[in-house]
Amino acid sequence: MSKKTESAKSEKMGFEAEVSKLLHMMVHSVYSDREIFLRELISNASDACDKMRYAGLTDAALLKDNGDFGISITVDPDANTMVIADNGIGMNRDDLIENLGTIARSGTANFVDQLTGDSKSDMQLIGQFGVGFYSVFMVAETVDVRSRKAGEGDGWLWTSMGEGSYEISESDHQGGGTQITLHMKDDAKEFAEQQRLQTIVSKYSDHIAVPITLAIKGGEEADAEPKIVNEGSAIWARPKADISEEQYTEFYRSVGHAFDDPALTLHYKAEGMQEYTVLLFVPTKQPMDLFDPARKNRVKLYVKRVFISDDSADLLPGWLRFMRGVVDSQDLPLNISREMLQNNPTLARMSKAITKKVISEFEKLAKKDNDKFLELWSEFGPVIKEGIYEDHERRDALMKLAHFRTTGSDGWSTLADYVGRMKDKQSAVYYITGSDAAAVAKSPQLEGFRSRGIEVLLLSDPVDEFWIQMAPDFDGKPFKSITRGDSDLKDVGDEKADEKKEKPASEGDMTTLTTLMKEVLGDKVSDVRATDRLTDTSACLVASDSGMDMHLERILKAHNQLDSMTAKVLEVNPSHPLVKKLAKLAGGKGAIDSLVDPVWLVLDQAKILEGDPLDDATAFARRLSSAMEKGLA
Repeated sequence: MSKKTESAKSEKMGFEAEVSKLLHMMVHSVYSDREIFLRELISNASDACDKMRYAGLTDAALLKDNGDFGISITVDPDANTMVIADNGIGMNRDDLIENLGTIARSGTANFVDQLTGDSKSDMQLIGQFGVGFYSVFMVAETVDVRSRKAGEGDGWLWTSMGEGSYEISESDHQGGGTQITLHMKDDAKEFAEQQRLQTIVSKYSDHIAVPITLAIKGGEEADAEPKIVNEGSAIWARPKADISEEQYTEFYRSVGHAFDDPALTLHYKAEGMQEYTVLLFVPTKQPMDLFDPARKNRVKLYVKRVFISDDSADLLPGWLRFMRGVVDSQDLPLNISREMLQNNPTLARMSKAITKKVISEFEKLAKKDNDKFLELWSEFGPVIKEGIYEDHERRDALMKLAHFRTTGSDGWSTLADYVGRMKDKQSAVYYITGSDAAAVAKSPQLEGFRSRGIEVLLLSDPVDEFWIQMAPDFDGKPFKSITRGDSDLKDVGDEKADEKKEKPASEGDMTTLTTLMKEVLGDKVSDVRATDRLTDTSACLVASDSGMDMHLERILKAHNQLDSMTAKVLEVNPSHPLVKKLAKLAGGKGAIDSLVDPVWLVLDQAKILEGDPLDDATAFARRLSSAMEKGLA
């Protein structure tokens, strides 16, 4: 193969917009812990070696000239450069563009919107998002990445100054793996000191399973002979007593490409019919890809300390996708392919046992330190509740573990807490759903329940509408939506609440009014009826007994799962002054003509309270202006 010059066929490309914003922050960062750039590069190099070792299990030719796996750090103080190299899987042109030019994850725009310019808070966000490679621009003016993908002949050079663009060209990089050259900033000379680098590697990367060597070329500390600077033992294989909390934290940050501390650490070895070691962490903060539709598992699977996969869907259920760490099996075959992992009975048994253990640890934490558990639940409860929907085997355990906001408590409550506070005649667990917690708490449908002291679950996570369809009851008490069907308030709660209400319009007048309203509104509503659900509001919308809950219908419509919304029941409050006035006028001569605008305004108000779009905003504005004009006359 003829040698290519690195300047040939150079192609200049722009970073994805989100990457450019991120890089701008990185380039101008004054973050005090800039040393984490080395941890990120070493972690990436280790991953590349793991993937190369795995690829070699099925294609031995890839390892023919590779030798032992390793990571080298070479510093040249005179040239002001640092080179981090590995003999891992390598990257081709497409890989370089995908891995270094874009952030191909759900939530990218939201992530960028949260960048404030405050170094510390921004770095925390970056840690959540997992884009550690870009941290190199905190210490480097220019970065060159030379790489050749295993099994391919062409090498490639990726170069950037972190200022909006990068260049890719063919390279004369003949060795396998990747070589990253950092042309260091003048204020980053500390990273040319041997002791400083050894301390960083020992602090962050001592557990890396391949040897990391360090060599200093030139300068006062010249020592060109590479020296191994990490212990290189798999941390999960060590006894728990030999591992400090700091070592656990740094391993979590390395394996999870994270910046926060783990909220919970789970480390144990299973022996018996199956033998495997588990070291798992629950993050303190949500990873930015937590709600990515792919729902990928981020726990690494090893077999006898040989990396196999970092996204096995069968290792842990999707509702535990926030967990980070490793599982190392002694029973799976080393040459198992990712396709063979699917529906593998050994892996299935491991997954079942590990998931049971995780739930058990959550239960123990909730009893031992409920405040800490609630911090965890605040971050990951919306994901754990997916298990109630899809994991029938563990549904009962997860429902007992789940915590909710309610109208009866300022804090979190379990379903058992709720049932323990139920009224004597109450037979159902009442709930209301919506897309926003604050708006749900202000829903008019809650008024009658609050006035009678009846507690209602406030459900505002998207998954709530779905799990509650799969779990129709708790402890024998059915779940009942307060925005669907008739209310049964007359049979439950404080009867004195009815005595405190304003005297309602007569039953006869209300029948006349609801009949008139149905005639005016036609098919825009499925029915109009008087209600005891309201105390302060004149009217609200609810779904019929046989209809779909309103919030669920909105979700399905937004995701193109429904062609159109169904007409709702309009409920009116007989004790409200406006409704009493309308009821009094409804029996008069020509009422159907004179009350058309007020009736439509009642429906419009109910829609606004629900956050639903008005059928005709122009007509609403006209009616409102007319009503205001008459009121001011």
